[in-house]
Amino acid sequence: MITRIAHQAEKFTKILQLSLTSKEIKMLRSNFLTYQLGILRKISKRFISCEKFSAPLGRLKVCESDQVVSLDYGNRLMHFPIVWLRDNCQCSECFLPPTQSRVINWYQFNINPKLQSIVWNDHLKKIFIKWEDNHESIFELNWLEKRDFAPSNQEYHLTKRYRPVKKPWRKDDFPNIFHSFEFNDVVNTNEGLKNWLEALAINGVARITNAPKDERICRQVVERVGFIKKTHFGEEFIVKHKPDTTNVAYLSSELQLHTDLPYYEYKAGVNILHCMEQSQSAGGANLLTDGLSVSQLMREKHPKHFKLLKTVPVDWTDVVIENDSRFHKIYRSPVFVMNEKDEFMRINHSIPQRGSHFTIPLELVKPWYEANEVFVKLIREEAAEFKTQPGDILTFDNIRLVHGRRAYNDTATNVRYLVGSYLDWDEIYDRLRVLNAEQDT
Repeated sequence: MITRIAHQAEKFTKILQLSLTSKEIKMLRSNFLTYQLGILRKISKRFISCEKFSAPLGRLKVCESDQVVSLDYGNRLMHFPIVWLRDNCQCSECFLPPTQSRVINWYQFNINPKLQSIVWNDHLKKIFIKWEDNHESIFELNWLEKRDFAPSNQEYHLTKRYRPVKKPWRKDDFPNIFHSFEFNDVVNTNEGLKNWLEALAINGVARITNAPKDERICRQVVERVGFIKKTHFGEEFIVKHKPDTTNVAYLSSELQLHTDLPYYEYKAGVNILHCMEQSQSAGGANLLTDGLSVSQLMREKHPKHFKLLKTVPVDWTDVVIENDSRFHKIYRSPVFVMNEKDEFMRINHSIPQRGSHFTIPLELVKPWYEANEVFVKLIREEAAEFKTQPGDILTFDNIRLVHGRRAYNDTATNVRYLVGSYLDWDEIYDRLRVLNAEQDT
């Protein structure tokens, strides 16, 4: 019976499109849905009163005082605010499927919508709603299940669909979390790409191995994900010892732990460093520390210092000449950037790029230096040390980790030589969602 009604509705709509105006079609569609809802109510009552008919899988409950619709289906109780249902109507007047975008007219939106009727249909697994203004909405069970307001479902969305959960690590954990992935797998297979990106997102660092000796490789890897992040260093940059350089990264002396580009408000999310030649001297080792872990250590063991480092703004600056152009970048931000839940979001730290302007109350200056001293000692104590080899591509989270390098000595026949580029986290999370969706289908 219900299937026949659905077929009639489809046939009815096609006839209307051939012979009537859009306004007339809209009016008749409304009348037809009202008629259909009435039939569904009668069918539901008849089935429920029939002894041979089993209880429906889904039951609706409307709480007017809380303005919530509840659907009990398959031992799962789901809740949906009425205003949210109206805002997310999936009809063609309110939603445009090709763009997956809401097009509802919010200039005329009523944030206190009233239900004229609401029916759950077990056979079609849909909720049919007619609103007080005669507008009609239909919601499919599968769509509703993904958007249930239950805390467990919201947690799943935030940790699986939104972004992978970051796992903090200490120095001793590094050998277990530092995963390597074959270059050919990353650039040629979606599985290899997904595995690399997930490890990078969760641990903040991952290595790609056996890459060709080619200055274009960083671009090739980045473009498997999205787009290169262009900065005033360009799209790709060479890291070699340069005696007359204006950038400390191009010296062969020890490079203190830091984040790149703290003077950018939207600084690059990930560093991509392709090792072309490694120093054969005892030096040149990479250093990495997890800023997320250090922030937790400071919160637990040095709460007063931690509070200063997450609240006192610092001027991060870069006054430099790159590619024959002058730049003067400034961004003011604390060392630790936290979100509204006081959760770690970003770390800023670079001794050379910490500006001399310190526009804070005098009484906070010395306490801030004391807090920063504790922080610098911690990141040095917690630094993992290793040495990349030619063919390795080191990738790490520039928003979360601080990195550095031991001093080294070049020779006439051996010059340490890296090619680098940057990639934004927006591109990584985007690619992961697409890869996960393809895997689910």
